Amino acid sequence: MAKKILSVDDSASVRQMVTFALETAGYETVQAEDGREALALLKTTTVDMIVTDLNMPNLNGIDLIKQVRALPNFKFVPIVLLTTESEDSKKAEGKAAGATGWIVKPFKQDQLLAVVKKLLG
Repeated sequence: MAKKILSVDDSASVRQMVTFALETAGYETVQAEDGREALALLKTTTVDMIVTDLNMPNLNGIDLIKQVRALPNFKFVPIVLLTTESEDSKKAEGKAAGATGWIVKPFKQDQLLAVVKKLLG
């Protein structure tokens, strides 16, 4: 059974690129436009991993991670931030919120898949 990964990004083109890369590698994907939509989706869907943008309207990536970590079923689900931000302070903020990893955009498909494979086995 394919592992299911939630892609959260306010950019439709980024969601499409992430989805294409993951599905080509055999993963199942679901998508959300922002953190609020992602949280709503997680009420009805179980995922094995989350890949989220940092800067989004309604609910940003850091706040999404904090809220996901508060949900018992998602306490240990790997969450990777996929963002244009690369400052150490932002990375520290992400890690403190509960992020498992960090990938800077623009990303290479191989880089994303290597991180996913490392975290999901």
